[in-house]
Amino acid sequence: MDTRQANQSPPSPGQIAAPTDVPAKALQLFAALEQRLGVHVLGKEEQIRLSLCCLLARGHLLIEDIPGIGKTTLAKALAKVLGLKFRRVQCTNDMLPGDILGVSVFDQRSGLFSFHPGAIFTQILLVDEINRATAKTQSALLEAMEERQVSIEGESRPLPTPFFVVATQNSLEQAGTYPLPESQLDRFLMKISLGYPNHEAERQLLVAGGTAFSDDEQALVDAKVVFQLQEQVGQVRLAKTLVGYLQDILDFSRNSGRFAIGLSPRAGLSLARAGQAHALLHGRNFVLPEDVRRVLPYIAIHRLKTADSLAPLTIAELEIAFQAVPVPA
Repeated sequence: MDTRQANQSPPSPGQIAAPTDVPAKALQLFAALEQRLGVHVLGKEEQIRLSLCCLLARGHLLIEDIPGIGKTTLAKALAKVLGLKFRRVQCTNDMLPGDILGVSVFDQRSGLFSFHPGAIFTQILLVDEINRATAKTQSALLEAMEERQVSIEGESRPLPTPFFVVATQNSLEQAGTYPLPESQLDRFLMKISLGYPNHEAERQLLVAGGTAFSDDEQALVDAKVVFQLQEQVGQVRLAKTLVGYLQDILDFSRNSGRFAIGLSPRAGLSLARAGQAHALLHGRNFVLPEDVRRVLPYIAIHRLKTADSLAPLTIAELEIAFQAVPVPA
C-alpha cells in the first residue's frame, strides 16, 4: 500500500483523518478515540490506552481475567470505533485448527476443491477463552500472529491489514484450561487485566442496563487511517540513549538473578515499538524513558517468572523490580 496515496484520500463522512502534524493533532484524535471507547468500557481508561498502544505497535493483546468483566466488550468496541472488520472465535476443547483457519471443500458440480476462509481472515480477531483450546489449535495462530499470513495445504494466504488478535483467557485455576506455552505467550505484545469496575462506573452500568452498541453508531476512523497511524509509530524517534536504556532493561532481566528466564530479543523489539506507540498516543514524535517504563510491566508480565517461585508476577512487582535499572538523564 502506498502511504502517500493513502494520506491524500479523504476520510469517509463522520470519520477523522490520520494526523500529519503529530504533536498538534494526535492528541485530539486519540482523545476522541479513548472517549468513544470509554462509553462502552466504563472506568478503564488505562486499559483502553494500552489496547490502542498495542494495536498501533502492530502487536497482539492477551487479556486475562474472570468471566463477565468486559473483555469481549473491549474487543468489539475497538473494532466498532476504529472501523475494522471483526470476527469472534469461541474456543472449546474439541475445536480444530480448520475451525479458525478455514478448510477446502469439494464441489461435486465443478469437481474442484474451493477454499472457505475461516474466522482468522479479518482485521480484529477475538479468540475468546484461548486457553480452553488444545495445544494443536492454539498453535494454528502462531504463524498468523508473527507473519500476518497462514499456510494452508501448501499455500500461503495473506491476512488483511491491519491484523490484530485480542485473545482472552481465564485464570489457570479455573476448570478446563490448557496453559499457553512460552512460544505462544511471546507472540502477544502485551498482557493486561481489566479487573472489577470502580464504584461509579458500575453504578452507571447498572442504571443503563449495559453498554450495548447501537446500529447507527459510526466509526471515528477506518482501516486506512489505522494503517497510517501504525506507519507513524515507526517514524517516532528512538534516541541512542533510549536504545541503551532498552538494552539495560534486557540485560537486567537476564543477569540480575531475579528471573528464571530473561526477556527475549522479540520482547526487546516489542518494548521499543510499544514505547514509540505510547509516545505517539501522547502527541510526541520522540520516545521518553517514561514511555518505556509505562509499557514495560505489561510486556514483561507474561514473559517473566521469578527465579525462586512459580507464582505469577504482578504489575506492581515488576514496576518495583525494574526501578533498579538506571533511567538515562
